[in-house]
Amino acid sequence: MDIKKDWRLMGQEKYLKDVELIFSHYEPQHKNNDHDHCEFCMSKFMDKEGFLCEGYCTLDKYRWICPSCFNDFKDMFGWEVTDE
Repeated sequence: MDIKKDWRLMGQEKYLKDVELIFSHYEPQHKNNDHDHCEFCMSKFMDKEGFLCEGYCTLDKYRWICPSCFNDFKDMFGWEVTDE
């Protein structure tokens, strides 16, 4: 499969190329928002059983990436994972 033609790619390189990420337990950023979605496959992150409760995120914890999409795109996007 040609990773550059993957259905999950929707222009994320504009804001996720070469960014630092951390691996973290999911916590909502705002009290009015109880979930987020993977920036690629749209899997739901939520601090509730049955949903993704940890993954990779930007340092501000605004953008989340599930472990599967992280593994698929880490080389293409040049991600560096740092300690929190």
